[in-house]
Amino acid sequence: MKRLAAGAGQSQPIRSRRMLLMAAASAALMSVAVGCKAPRVPGPGRSNRLSSTSRGTPSGQYSVTGEATMTERQAASDAHRPQYHFLPPDKWMNDPNGLIQWDDRYHLFYQYNPEWPYLDVKYWGHAVSTDLVHWKHLPIALVPTPGGPDKDGCWTGCAVNDRGMPTLVYTGVHPEVQCIATSSDGLTTWQKYDGNPVIAKPPADLDVVGFRDPFVWREEAGWYAVIGSGIRGVGGAILLYRSDDLRRWEYLGPALVGTEFETGTMWECPNLFPIGDKFCLIVSAVPLKKVLYFIGSYAGGKFVPQSHGVIDHGGDFYAPQTMQDRKLRRLMWGWVWEGRDEAAQYAAGWAGVMSVPRVLSLGPKDELRIEPAPELELLRGEHKHLERVELGAGARAPISDMAGAAFELIARFRPGPSGRAGIKVRCSPNGAEQTLIAYDQPKQQLLVDRTRSSTYISAHLDVHEAPLSVSHDELVQVHIFVDHSVIEVCGNSTCWLTSRIYPSRADSLGVELLAENDGATFESVEFWPLKSI
Repeated sequence: MKRLAAGAGQSQPIRSRRMLLMAAASAALMSVAVGCKAPRVPGPGRSNRLSSTSRGTPSGQYSVTGEATMTERQAASDAHRPQYHFLPPDKWMNDPNGLIQWDDRYHLFYQYNPEWPYLDVKYWGHAVSTDLVHWKHLPIALVPTPGGPDKDGCWTGCAVNDRGMPTLVYTGVHPEVQCIATSSDGLTTWQKYDGNPVIAKPPADLDVVGFRDPFVWREEAGWYAVIGSGIRGVGGAILLYRSDDLRRWEYLGPALVGTEFETGTMWECPNLFPIGDKFCLIVSAVPLKKVLYFIGSYAGGKFVPQSHGVIDHGGDFYAPQTMQDRKLRRLMWGWVWEGRDEAAQYAAGWAGVMSVPRVLSLGPKDELRIEPAPELELLRGEHKHLERVELGAGARAPISDMAGAAFELIARFRPGPSGRAGIKVRCSPNGAEQTLIAYDQPKQQLLVDRTRSSTYISAHLDVHEAPLSVSHDELVQVHIFVDHSVIEVCGNSTCWLTSRIYPSRADSLGVELLAENDGATFESVEFWPLKSI
């Protein structure tokens, strides 16, 4: 998957690009002190593509076993850098790729730029875990081949087990074509197929918008793949293919076509999989910047949606990928992008983080349920607990022993019929900085309000809302993960909001309960500090 930053597409020499970013980063740092707006940096060009004639460490890439690089130390010193979410030691990361469980290890590949902390030519980074929580970095898996079908980048794809042979299926650019690579040493190094691309162009009878991000699975009749696309003037689409050997593919037709005014002009990063007695389709919709899901039936090469919704309403979650593990769970990770401008990213030396792992299931009303993976409990520290806290209208209750920049909090509460209630996190003592997570009973909405989350002008300050139907006699449960600049909120296991915040004050650590317009009863509040990975 490829997302262009503002102003992308204008090529600049490496030296001038670096000088512009360094000057803008210096200005961004100065703006913190004087309160002025940091200058916008032109979007990245393509002239600084790294040479990839070998699989050695590219300039600026982290060393798996060596000492930390300067940019690693720069990134590690950033107070906004998450501590229990996965991310590379420095530079840029976006989409999760190639999720697979092989032997006793989970493999997470991801879109990676080892040279700069912004979107440009893509490699595949690689990490492994035995518990979904603690990750070990491995060498880069895929590097663009000069003159090859992926010369301008190894874009998003998936991993499959081809009769014991680990195989990656991914998009090479430019143009957008589909390629494969295999590993014979336990998924450490990868050999690209000499016959790449295995799908050299989109269907001739379609005027497509995009042709990328293959998602592949096995059926009795062979291998099947959906590729993200769009039909110009019509809407987003997923294109269905079949193969006997992953090398020769037959186009079967569109499995589903959307309407551009409702679901976007192009669908990236499709995932199609069985869930309960239904099927689920997940797509990342361009230009909506939203992740959509559809629940329905799939047969005869066609997906028929019966219900639909949004995976995450927080504004900073995109391009998720799913996998089924040996426990038969459908796991999902997504890219949590930055909520600050490019100059601030360059000054920090890193950009992009992976969401916490989430478990998907089908609810009793055929609704999509999404819950945090229970393995995250391995990170919990000392448990703190409150019961039965009554708040009157307009009341707020700071909790002195529940505070921090990296924690998990579960609150169960009942707002008054005409009010809203919730929790403020990352609060400064004087209230100048705070982020509100609340449920609005009259509007039937869960929200994250980050309009006061930071005094940095480079930070994005807004409100994100998600529909959540809760009757007056039901409890609202919010499950909150705070990790420095990342907030992930799960409401009643059915709706999520993922947002980025960048408090400027070191003492913006407080947590408080509040009730607005009406009283509220907090039946319980549970809190755990979470350990760094």
